[in-house]
Amino acid sequence: MDHDNILETNGLNHWFGAGEVRKQALFDINLTLKRGSFTVLMGPSGSGKTTVLTLVGCLRAVQEGSVTLLDRQLNGATEAELVALRRRLGFIFQAHNLHESLTATQNVMMGLQVHRGVSDAKAQTAARHALDLVGLSDRVSYLPANLSGGQKQRVAVARALVGNPALVLADEPTAALDKDSAAEVVDLLKRMGAERGTTTLLVTHDNRILDRADCILTLEDGRIVRVDDRH
Repeated sequence: MDHDNILETNGLNHWFGAGEVRKQALFDINLTLKRGSFTVLMGPSGSGKTTVLTLVGCLRAVQEGSVTLLDRQLNGATEAELVALRRRLGFIFQAHNLHESLTATQNVMMGLQVHRGVSDAKAQTAARHALDLVGLSDRVSYLPANLSGGQKQRVAVARALVGNPALVLADEPTAALDKDSAAEVVDLLKRMGAERGTTTLLVTHDNRILDRADCILTLEDGRIVRVDDRH
């Protein structure tokens, strides 16, 4: 594996169910993500986009094929190995999943809970820096109820970025946002790629953000049917 590649999958297949109801969900998925790249995975509902995300994100066991993440092979990896790799990833979802009783800073600090040995003081400093990165330095003490939809999603982005992950996996992060807020979230992830070498794989139906992608993969019925490389 090229060390400039954060992720490689080869011949990735996946099934759901067992026996007569067993159904293949992914067919021969081959993809490569280079350090700092911003890749979009598109396709209709049920095409397998989220399944790809959960497999490469160590949230689901690889059944068949090769997935190499950060120079580690996921097929056959132990649970302890998968947990260690998950600590090096950032996750963003359509629902911001913020805790309503916690401030923006406290919500972002939760992104460091998987990292052992981080003191509360260091976690708070890192959280405030991450909020500054996403343009929310004036909202660090706000509760989610007092933030707009775009601001809540930026807090979720800060939470994903606070541990300085090598790879960010984003599942429909702009779906509930207006055009300007969606652009802000995507531009932020692009900037992290340029400044930190953070790699992003983003699942979306949102055509408004496609012009910002380095590569667009189109998935249909569990197969990659188109690769649009913008480099």
